[in-house]
Amino acid sequence: MPVSPILVCEVFDMWGIDFMGPFPSSFGKFYIILGVDYVSKWVEARATRADDAKIIVEFVKANNFSRFGMPRAIISDRGTYFCNKVVDTLLKKYNITHRISTAYHPKQMAKPRVPC
Repeated sequence: MPVSPILVCEVFDMWGIDFMGPFPSSFGKFYIILGVDYVSKWVEARATRADDAKIIVEFVKANNFSRFGMPRAIISDRGTYFCNKVVDTLLKKYNITHRISTAYHPKQMAKPRVPC
C-alpha cells in the first residue's frame, strides 16, 4: 500500500470566513462577518454596515493578521465579496491560499422519495 503524506495543520493556519445577514439594523449595522479557525474552532466576529471586499480586507488585517499571524489558507464561499481583485491582491501579497468551498446543492441533499 502506498504511503500518503499526513496533512499537518497548526492552530490559526486555516480560517473559514463568511458573512451572515442582512439582519434588522442595530446601530446602523446589518451584517456580521465571521472568521472561524479550523483547528481550534476559535471564532472572530464583527458587525458591519455592508458586505463588501473593503470590509473583508479590514477584518482580516485587524482581527486575523495582527492577532494570530498570517494563515496559510482562507476558505470562503463563492460570494462576489470574496472572489474579487481586492481580496485576491491582499492574499497574494501575504502568500495566502484562497480556497473556495463547494456550492450548496439542495436537490442533492433532499431525502430520496420512495414510490408507493
